[in-house]
Formats: sequence, structure tokens, C-alpha cells
Amino acid sequence: MQTSGAFTDDERRRIEQACELLAPCRLCPRTCHVNRLGGQVGFCGLGGRMTISSYGPHFGEESVLVGVGGSGTVFLTGCNLGCLFCQNYEISIHREGREVEVGQVVRIMLELEERGCANINFVTPTPQAPRVLEAIIRARKRGLGAPIVYNCGGYESVELLRLLDGYIDIYMPDVKFFDRHLAAELLRAEDYPEVVKAAVLEMHRQVSDLAIEDGLATRGLLVRHLVMPGAVDDSKAIIDFLADQISPNTYVNVMAQYRPEHQARRFPQIARRTSRSEWREVHDHAKARGLRLAE
Repeated sequence: MQTSGAFTDDERRRIEQACELLAPCRLCPRTCHVNRLGGQVGFCGLGGRMTISSYGPHFGEESVLVGVGGSGTVFLTGCNLGCLFCQNYEISIHREGREVEVGQVVRIMLELEERGCANINFVTPTPQAPRVLEAIIRARKRGLGAPIVYNCGGYESVELLRLLDGYIDIYMPDVKFFDRHLAAELLRAEDYPEVVKAAVLEMHRQVSDLAIEDGLATRGLLVRHLVMPGAVDDSKAIIDFLADQISPNTYVNVMAQYRPEHQARRFPQIARRTSRSEWREVHDHAKARGLRLAE
């Protein structure tokens, strides 16, 4: 990893400390302890290089992220979760994409802002967070002004999140399960419930509730939750956590678009779509708890 003389001492320290988490790798709660800087790969299937699948304006995100020019989305490859129902499994699990240098990602970020994108949206950044951090710092030094979105699965190390403090404008975790059995079986991460709770608390500490100006999110926490078939009670537990332990003003997108993908049809409970009534029950519960709901 090459650092520039233009970096401040704090910027250099953060980049170096983030990269040190790659060897042995303890970047995320899996703590694979492989030497990713030396070319070894862990659960995420990635080594030390940055890899992306695609990038461009994306108009399918929440309206507060899209605006007129779309969300400037950078789809990173690999993932530290093993969701058996993953809807982006070609990218996240099969890692379809190409290696890039950090400088190329900086140019992509600047290009997306120039094209009118409302933000720069890194999708599944966790396994590549040290490179993402370096790219953000470099892009800011070249004049990038768009908010940075950290679009993740919530399986985050608080140690890593603290290194990102001040460089992420909008945290957007997809909070999946609080049920340890479901997390173990469907995410391959039994400790996911306690990990995601700590991560969301840290995210909110850093950026607070979602701030919206002229219809666009500028800073804060935006939580996604995909309602899964047969898991309404677990979804309600997530909603209650957000209302009681994060903020009653939490902005949340209760999503209904689950469909069986990847290996989901092997598991009877999730081998069907979420029903409209299941989604409505969770949505109405979030509304009753006073949360701000994405429409």
C-alpha cells in the first residue's frame, strides 16, 4: 500500500491501521486470520486487491438516495456473509468482476459525481474497506463533495467502523435476522444478531438520524430490512430494537421484494415469496412504533 505525502498523519494512520486488519485478516467478525496482503483469501474469497463488478447511476435505491441523477453505485465483489438467498450472488459469492487500482476507483467516484449522481454508494464494502477508505480520502482531496454511502449487510467489526468515522456520510446496513438459528442456517453467521446490533449502534453514534435536504439524504443512518417468509416475529424484534435502542426517529425501509434466489429453494421456509400480509404486518408495526418509513 502506497501512501501519499499529501495525507495528514491521521489519514495515513487510519489507512495503515485498516490495512493491518488484512494480515492476519480480522477485518470483519469472522476473523479468518489469513494473510490477505500476501495473497491468501478468507471467507469473502478476496485477497488484498480491490475488485469491482460494475458502476453507474442507479435509480432503484430509496428515493432519498436517487434524486434526479441516481445513486452513484459502485458494486464491489465478494461478501463476508454467506446468505443462501442472496439476490446478487453472481457478484457477492461468485465474485464476478475485475481487479482495479485505488486510483481507478477515485476516478470512478469523480466521474459519477460529474454525471450528476446524488452520492457515491459502495455496495458490499466490508471485505474491501481499507481500499474504500483510501479511495474516499483521495477523492475528497481531489474535490469530491458527494455524500458517501456505506451499503452493507451489517456484519461489521466495530474496530473497523471506528476507523471509518468521519469518512462515511450515510450508513445503510441491511439488518437481516435477530434469530440465531436463522442467522446460522441462512447467513452462515450464528453471531450475526449481536454483531449487527453493536454495528448499528456504532453507525448511529457516528452519523445520527438520517438528515434529508431538498428530498435527498445528506448524512445519517438508513436501515434496510427485508421481510422474510415465516419470520414476522423476528422482523418485529428488529423494528423494536431500532425504536428502543437506536432512535425513534430511525429511517427504515421495510422491504417486500424477497424472492427465492441462489440456494433458497433448498429450505422450505424461504422457498416462497414473502406474502403481502406478512410485509404489511411488519410495515404497520414499524409505523406504530413511530419510525420514519421509506415509501
